[in-house]
Amino acid sequence: MSQSNNGFFNEFGGKYVAEVLRRPLDELEVAFNEAMKDSAFLEELSTIQRDYIGRETPLLYAKTATEILGGAQIYIKLEGLANTGAHKINNAIGQCLLAKRMGKKRIIAETGAGQHGVATAAACAKLGLDCTVYMGEVDVRRQQPNVSTMELYGAKVKAVTSGSRTLKDAVNEAMRDWAANPDTTHYCLGSALGPAPFPDIVREFQSVIGKEVKKQAAERNLDVEALIACCGGGSNSIGFFSPFIDEKNPRLIAVEAGGIGPGVGENASRMTGNASRDGIMQGYKSRFLLDEDGQALPTRSISAGLDYCGIGPQLAALGRTGRIEFTSALDSEALDAMKFFAKNEGVLFAMESSHAGAEAIKLAPKLPKDKAIIINMSGRGDKDIFITCPVFRPDEWKQFLVAELERLEANKDIHDAKKM
Repeated sequence: MSQSNNGFFNEFGGKYVAEVLRRPLDELEVAFNEAMKDSAFLEELSTIQRDYIGRETPLLYAKTATEILGGAQIYIKLEGLANTGAHKINNAIGQCLLAKRMGKKRIIAETGAGQHGVATAAACAKLGLDCTVYMGEVDVRRQQPNVSTMELYGAKVKAVTSGSRTLKDAVNEAMRDWAANPDTTHYCLGSALGPAPFPDIVREFQSVIGKEVKKQAAERNLDVEALIACCGGGSNSIGFFSPFIDEKNPRLIAVEAGGIGPGVGENASRMTGNASRDGIMQGYKSRFLLDEDGQALPTRSISAGLDYCGIGPQLAALGRTGRIEFTSALDSEALDAMKFFAKNEGVLFAMESSHAGAEAIKLAPKLPKDKAIIINMSGRGDKDIFITCPVFRPDEWKQFLVAELERLEANKDIHDAKKM
């Protein structure tokens, strides 16, 4: 099940959209299939991946962490060293290059944690395209550094104030925009979900992660027991797992957001939670957190990139067949994992990636020392300073913010005096 069958992965997937979106989706599918057979397109993509993204990214042996935990050798795929700080740039560059090939000059995107928005804004700046990013108002507040970066790249960031004001609502707004402007605009969807052909497109552009890991592991003659990735919508996990899906080994482990507990509205666990149902939403069929009326339930996670109510259809299908094992990590476990790898390896995981790190900490001691596990560090944690500092350094962080407000007010008074 390494790719869809007419847009479906067993019972999941499809293209459940209004008629106005069928034509642009069909055109996108044709253009994508043609581009992936075009040697000139693939060569340009490869050159940008090397010279702009900085591929290939390193596979780091986490020696100290391995020694502390005992058991399996721990390796970390450092996608956080890709330009813009996360795996999202792999898909953003691929889709924006495809859009340019199609003659589309305007790109729209949705973003949760902000990394896909940053990556899309950067890709548009690199390729000379206009960019608008939709972001839930809640996420705008908690990811201000990424909002600022998007604007520096020249993107227009539109805060979405409807619904829960998070990723789900940003997707809705982006879909409405695309439906209104299909001839000039490409919707650069950031995760491996949505209507076909997006799950195939995003997986293909993110599969560079897994292809590199497969090569790097073979070069070191590693006996890989498991690959571990965090899983929100699922772009980093499906790209990481992609070259291994049709093989029996290694184990593929996807870690969902366990939030603060198992109750409704306390987590974003679509495959491991108790409120998950098969459903159709935002153009595709998959597993969603839904109430009895089929409406999306509220989600919760310390990581803005994992609190989406649905999961990519290929991941849902592979979870149902058992090829991918799903688990979850609590907010507290993710924070502990972030501190553990920072202190012992000098690597600062994003809050999303820290969920994968938390699972590795649990799993490694249970495995033999001649086995290896590989964590996909999907992004760097410097973006999360406004989330982690209030937890790790609450008093100092409060003092810093008060001082910054005082400084801004003083500068405003000086500026106003000069204008008089």
